[in-house]
Amino acid sequence: MKQVKRQPSTGVQLKKGQKIVVTIKRLGINGEGIGYYKRKIVFIPKTLPGEVVLAQITEAKTKYAKARLLKVKQASEKRVTPIDKYDVGGIELEHLAYDAQLEFKRDVIAQALEKFKPKGYKNYELRPTLGMAEPYHYRNKAQFQVRKTKEGKVMAGLYKENSHQLVDLPTFATQRDLTMQIIRELCSLLEKWQVSIYDERKNQGSLKTIVVREAFATGEVQLVFVTNTLQLPHKNEVIAEILQKFPAIVSVMQNINPGRTSLVWGKETQLLAGKESITEKIGDVWFDLSARAFFQMNPKQTEVLYDEVKKALALSESETLVDAYCGVGTIGLYVGKNAQEIRGMDIIAESISDAQKNAQKAQRKAHYETGKAEELLPKWIKAGFSFDALVVDPPRTGLDDALIATILKYRPEKFVYVSCNPSTLARDLVKLTAAYDVSYIQSVDMFPQTARAEAVVKLQRK
Repeated sequence: MKQVKRQPSTGVQLKKGQKIVVTIKRLGINGEGIGYYKRKIVFIPKTLPGEVVLAQITEAKTKYAKARLLKVKQASEKRVTPIDKYDVGGIELEHLAYDAQLEFKRDVIAQALEKFKPKGYKNYELRPTLGMAEPYHYRNKAQFQVRKTKEGKVMAGLYKENSHQLVDLPTFATQRDLTMQIIRELCSLLEKWQVSIYDERKNQGSLKTIVVREAFATGEVQLVFVTNTLQLPHKNEVIAEILQKFPAIVSVMQNINPGRTSLVWGKETQLLAGKESITEKIGDVWFDLSARAFFQMNPKQTEVLYDEVKKALALSESETLVDAYCGVGTIGLYVGKNAQEIRGMDIIAESISDAQKNAQKAQRKAHYETGKAEELLPKWIKAGFSFDALVVDPPRTGLDDALIATILKYRPEKFVYVSCNPSTLARDLVKLTAAYDVSYIQSVDMFPQTARAEAVVKLQRK
């Protein structure tokens, strides 16, 4: 008789709409509660470890199920009442006490290391997460989608989680008060002047997104209208009224991003009023920020993060530093005050232009180029440049394979990895630990109330 190999049990078969009672065992990497119903793993957002909850199945798969919380039957002592009552991203941990959020972010890094198992990971020093005294009102930028209801009401906000349904946000506790006041006033003005609002279903209309960025150091505000069309009827009337009410707005821009796209920004940006950038300060370094330039969204914690990078690199006056994914030059200019030379690269030309201006302001010896690190580094080295230290601050996708190969080829003595995604960090460390030991990982909470975890990793060449 032929032997049939038994598949591991994935528990009972659940059905969409079914109500179940589950005990939550732990939090997943996205901040969702994880429990088991008759051996089947179930993911339930807004729940906490130790809680007994009533939930309703929203998605039933062979190996797992997703559910929505109906009622907390037995609450965790770490559960708190959230300020915001919206079903949107960016506040997925607002129901969890802040000290527990900080523990979770350290644990997320541990979970990622356990999954990818880079060399020596069990012995890594995972330092306690550095948090904020006041973990609200920290975001310096709001990027809200704009839509109009059938009744003509203009809404501005974020999409409901896992959907394309816009949630109007009259308040949002992680955003700056001034930012929210400007957005709500804009909604009124857009209605008053009957400005053309983009309809995604029909792919018609003009205004898609409002972006408001506030500089903490100067109080300057930049307003950007992201539009489907080059024309934005009644923009002059709207701008005149918003500038009169909010004199802090010193820069008004229009970014043109035509058609249906998941990308917020288009390639073309025009000045509508005021100046093209606002000025921010981190430590003793001033930064010009143009509309599309990347800049950390939490300036207070940015200084904490960059101080950790500075400590990990400990640059001397004779050493040269390469700042890969440099953006507007923030990390390199902040930590490289004593460096002999700073070099940086970024694929966004506007960011490099800002970085060059920022280097002049900071009186740093620096060289910035538009391009990819894995292409520019070998070119510079071939031209006679040598570097002692490297800092990388990649996007959530982590390091490019070609850049990892370049790092392993040239092996700078000092190397710091700034990560905004524990999973891609752990994945990259699998390769990087061929040439480097991990001295420690310092997590920093850049986004309180969210599941996002940032980390500064000090690597030591073997």
